[in-house]
Amino acid sequence: MDFGYDARTVELRERLAAFLTECVYPAEPVHAEQVAAAGDPWARPPVLDELKAEARARGLWNLFLPDSRYGAGLTNLQYAPLAELTGRSPHLAPEALNCAAPDTGNMELLAEFGSAAQRDRWLTPLLAGEIRSAFCMTEPEVASSDATNIATRITRDGDSYVVNGRKWWSSGAMDPRCEIFIVMGKTDPDADRHRQQSMLLVPRNTPGVTVRRGMTVFGYTDAPHGGHAEIDFHDVRVPAENLVGAEGGGFAIAQARLGPGRIHHCMRLIGMAERALELLCRRALDRVAFGRPLAEQGVVREWIAESRVRIEQARLLVLKTAWLMDTVGNKGAHTEIQAIKIATPVMAEWVIDKAVQAYGGAGVSQDTPLAALWAQARTLRLADGPDEVHKASLARRELRRWS
Repeated sequence: MDFGYDARTVELRERLAAFLTECVYPAEPVHAEQVAAAGDPWARPPVLDELKAEARARGLWNLFLPDSRYGAGLTNLQYAPLAELTGRSPHLAPEALNCAAPDTGNMELLAEFGSAAQRDRWLTPLLAGEIRSAFCMTEPEVASSDATNIATRITRDGDSYVVNGRKWWSSGAMDPRCEIFIVMGKTDPDADRHRQQSMLLVPRNTPGVTVRRGMTVFGYTDAPHGGHAEIDFHDVRVPAENLVGAEGGGFAIAQARLGPGRIHHCMRLIGMAERALELLCRRALDRVAFGRPLAEQGVVREWIAESRVRIEQARLLVLKTAWLMDTVGNKGAHTEIQAIKIATPVMAEWVIDKAVQAYGGAGVSQDTPLAALWAQARTLRLADGPDEVHKASLARRELRRWS
């Protein structure tokens, strides 16, 4: 197995690292100031558009899409170290490169399952970074970790579909540029449990759509992901051609969408952990307590060593998963996708927590990025399926080998 990066990946990593150093890191305090000045936690600060324009000018755009008709044409293995770098500034870098969730998953969904008309109307402006989108699957009244529980109804009525239901944690919906919702609901409750659901494109301004509130994540808006919303759909009528794929195909489409999304999150988590470890080391060298630098405290050295081991273990598993997705497909990499979804957020949460501990009060304040990084890492133990669901599924798969 060759652990080296190919020439294209090396070149893109160098360009991306320079972009982060020259543009993204200096923009972090500017972003915070502009959001505070706007008085709206979900406001879109001007610095984001400046970063997007610069990233596009540098050829750092749509790197996540392996289909060269729409994106950079990189493999998952090529994209992994690039996504890792964006994880070092997860509140700015992914969107600056037009590689932020939920748009990434929604673009992949439209590219693979959307009709030509749907791609022209919605995929094209998403690829250009002109609009944003939302993914509406989770519901407050059911355990949405089992997608077959979803209760939102999508009913055929002549040349239209009518949507009734409530969604929450609808990623992307609080962004002022969000124009399209991808809504999952039941079209046939009497069908096989995995053939009851369908996906529907619902423009945000459709009558009957009410965004009730924005959802915070440990008090944060999670604006990089467009914010999360609770949304009511009351007799929302859209044309039948807004159906994505075929009726009953929603569950399969959702699973196809979530696979790449999970590995992208894990790639970025590696970068989040790396930045936390860097901050931990800098703090340990600079901070003096009880007459000597923290770096000379045995427990702090143990944190640093253990952080490096955990990061390297997770990175290797993520890279193996990316390689499998490239070579045998998402289904062939199912075990590894679940494994990284279980292991990587826990790893990042642990490393970030140790950096927080080293910074003391500063670590939980707005003066370092650590609190926001921790909140995001902890949230990813729930997003795209909680740890326990993935562990149960992985255990069943392992047991089948011996039954």
